[in-house]
Amino acid sequence: QVQLVESGGDLVQAGGFLNISCKASNRIIFSRSNLGWYRRAPGKDRELVAATAFAGSFSYADSVKGRFTISRDNSKGTLYLQMNNLKPEDTAVYYCNYYPPLRNAWGQGTQVTVSS
Repeated sequence: QVQLVESGGDLVQAGGFLNISCKASNRIIFSRSNLGWYRRAPGKDRELVAATAFAGSFSYADSVKGRFTISRDNSKGTLYLQMNNLKPEDTAVYYCNYYPPLRNAWGQGTQVTVSS
């Protein structure tokens, strides 16, 4: 099973931007997988933010459409999430996983905090 390690979280002001990354331990499996970014805000359930199929299609949660962009570099085995016009309600721990997610593939996540 591929290990996924998130990084890049930070404290940013509302209206700012941030790019977070997810590095996979196996580029071949990564390149053949559907993947997603998920987040868990304080006191809330984990939710899907964005997903990308290995064939290249994308989908986004309504709350982030037009602000977030998911992308992948199969040669590097890395998944990205570009987040623009961040809002305080985007504050959460962000995780990458397969899509749909595998229970044993959850990592530590990366904390994104948006101050108002």
